[in-house]
Amino acid sequence: MVSPSSRRGLGLFALFILIGILAASARASDVRRDDASVPKSPSCHNEFQLVKVKTWFDGEDYEKFGGLSARFGALLPLDAEKGQKLTAVIPNPANGCSNSSVKLSGSIALSMRGECDFTTKAETAQAGGAAALLVINNEEDLFEMACPNDTSSLNISIPVVMVTSSTGDSLKSMVGSGKVEILLYSPERPVVDGGVALLWLMAVGTIICASLWSDLTTEQTDERYDELSPKDSSHGGAAKDDPEKEVLDITVKSAICFVISASLFLVLLYFFMSSWVFWVLIVLFCIGGVEGMHSCIMGIISRTCRSCARSTISVPLFGESTITSIIVLCLCISFTVFWVIHQAASYAWIGQDILGICMMITVLQVARLPNIKVASVLLSCAFIYDIFWVFISPLFFKDSVMVAVARGDNSGGGSIPMLLRVPRIFDPWGGYDMIGFGDILFPGLLVCLLFRFDKSNKRSLLNGYFLWSIVGYGCGLIFTYLGLYLMDGHGQPALLYLVPCTLGLSLVLALIRGEMRHLLTYGNDLMLDPTEEA
Repeated sequence: MVSPSSRRGLGLFALFILIGILAASARASDVRRDDASVPKSPSCHNEFQLVKVKTWFDGEDYEKFGGLSARFGALLPLDAEKGQKLTAVIPNPANGCSNSSVKLSGSIALSMRGECDFTTKAETAQAGGAAALLVINNEEDLFEMACPNDTSSLNISIPVVMVTSSTGDSLKSMVGSGKVEILLYSPERPVVDGGVALLWLMAVGTIICASLWSDLTTEQTDERYDELSPKDSSHGGAAKDDPEKEVLDITVKSAICFVISASLFLVLLYFFMSSWVFWVLIVLFCIGGVEGMHSCIMGIISRTCRSCARSTISVPLFGESTITSIIVLCLCISFTVFWVIHQAASYAWIGQDILGICMMITVLQVARLPNIKVASVLLSCAFIYDIFWVFISPLFFKDSVMVAVARGDNSGGGSIPMLLRVPRIFDPWGGYDMIGFGDILFPGLLVCLLFRFDKSNKRSLLNGYFLWSIVGYGCGLIFTYLGLYLMDGHGQPALLYLVPCTLGLSLVLALIRGEMRHLLTYGNDLMLDPTEEA
């Protein structure tokens, strides 16, 4: 079996690297957004909307592309059934800045960006009889089409949509080869998607499992065995640790240094993210995932099959290991390799979440908060860290550093795996709901501490702190997603909601119960009397 010291080393390595990468539930739905930086006027006040561009080639269904509506023009229907299928035409000149020699009546004009204002292109297409205008960008993004300063006489009654350069290339190639028909519509995203509920259960369940893991996987011995075992009461009510399990108590100094180091690492990812850096992160995630899965499976096997750990062999680099451990390790590696090969598949999120959950459970067994004082320092620093890199960093950088890293900008199209994700089940735009590992690990360290406190002081669920911290964490996640909805899907720092709902709730509860001294002295080598009044 892999030695405890190896487990601790790998677990701490994963903890340091992976928490520092992502701690925010950062994503942006942006189906509809009202960019305050883009000027408005009575005739130019539309919200920018994501648009589906459904195409047919010679009467056959072809492909759906994405686009972005303009600040001006007619609004698009929400349902495809209410849209109108129109023939695509490329005007001459292709820039659409002057009257076309090609008939545009009743069609969708495909115009290249540049050489005149967007409103000029729209007015020209409308004057030529076009029913809609698609502007093809000269870059691989969706530019917000606004109006010039003087728009008092603007009167555009056709929808205007921008598409990316690659989409435009595909459409132009199709138009040159046959008949192309296009239908434009802009479906709404549901307020709540079923994927959010599953993600909530996964996050809360991971913390509960990590807190109870030692009790669930430790062998239950009978009284005769207990009589032969040495008793340990040197740590003032702290739960007895497994002698083979090495843990690292986080100190105030290491908590502060860690958050600073995580910030530096996040900035490095922001500036130097590339396809090869992305693959380095994949490798690190796989190492942590294999170790976490192996540790979790072996913990379950050791609990249910005591005889499975008796047959051992000598393995180079690993020393004396059980046959069962080697078999499990091979299976974990095979599972991880399969995920790496198929990480672009629609079902890859399942493997990523399994590896991530196992890794976080293992990390929460290896690293722990010794007392509430260190917990307060760590979570307060993480609270500031999350808010700064999501909300304040755009003041110093061109955009939100945390959101940019979470999106995987410049990663070659890959998605950074240091988060749990669940597909949006009922969302016509697809995509994933996500939560960063840090949003589970930081509060999870506190919840595990409070579980140990309740256990050592023989507290019931209602009279303890563990249950209420779990309730607070679950409510904090709900507030996070409520914030996402109210902020039109812009990335939110989840710890902004989770820290007050876990640490804040626990401290307030201790004050109300008059037990603050008990909570503050726990873990400081003082014997606690659970019947003592504060």
